[in-house]
Amino acid sequence: MAAGDYPPIHQVAPASTELRAKGKVVIITGFLVVPKLTCSTGANSLIGIGRAAAHQFAQSGARAVYLCDFVDDHLAAHKADLESRFPDVSIHICKFDAADESAVRNVIRDALSRYERLDVFFANAGISGSQTVFQDEDAKDFMQTLRVNTLGPFLAAKYAAPAMQKTSALKTAAGGSIILVASVAGLRSNAGSTPYSASKAAVISLAQTMAYQLTGTGVRVNALCPGLIETGMTSAMFEAARSRGTQGKIGRLNPMCRAGYADEVARVALFLGSDDASYVNGQAWAVDGGLSAGHPFVPGKLA
Repeated sequence: MAAGDYPPIHQVAPASTELRAKGKVVIITGFLVVPKLTCSTGANSLIGIGRAAAHQFAQSGARAVYLCDFVDDHLAAHKADLESRFPDVSIHICKFDAADESAVRNVIRDALSRYERLDVFFANAGISGSQTVFQDEDAKDFMQTLRVNTLGPFLAAKYAAPAMQKTSALKTAAGGSIILVASVAGLRSNAGSTPYSASKAAVISLAQTMAYQLTGTGVRVNALCPGLIETGMTSAMFEAARSRGTQGKIGRLNPMCRAGYADEVARVALFLGSDDASYVNGQAWAVDGGLSAGHPFVPGKLA
């Protein structure tokens, strides 16, 4: 068969050399600060996954990016930084609790009002919760961890999914990508406290269940499961290790033998939010250096 006789490849996304988020409207939620509970990574964090994701989506041609967080002491600086780097991208900052139903609904309404479309919702808000054995866990703190880590992503999907199905002159086909941040702690034990692990396992279940309930809509839902990443949530551990000179031991249990960077998670979020991932739906994507691929072992002691 001559080269010219080969049938064309059915391509469902722009060329891989094109900007992955070109023209898309993206909402990224950050983290909620709660007394007695440790913060997770967010759009407001200087070293968080939310900030890294905002950079990735803006760099990849997004039309607008919303940076949302309960704490806004760094949001204005993030906005200014992104605008200076990517002047063609509209950056919006919003201060709200990601588990506040009316606030989540309102930010989505704002996106539809301004741009007549919503393409990506990256539900990145979360807290680690108290670090104690389950017998000593306070019921109120347990439920607060689930409120932020599970209710927040639920509300994001509840209001983002119908918004993503709306079409306009600027968006001729219904669809979008909802990315819920879970954790390897939702996949396997020994990666987090009881409430944290339970909340993240629930997020994975939400992604799987919602994907089927959105059958035929063009809206995809996936759970992103980071492993040990240096972020605002884990910074105390990293700083303590550096002060002791033992930072080289962090992350040694995974095959990559290191901890991860927020940018490494953000790039997977960008992929899941892009049309390149158009057939990826209802999945739990581990970004953990391979930690969840195997059983616990002692390095150097494999038979």
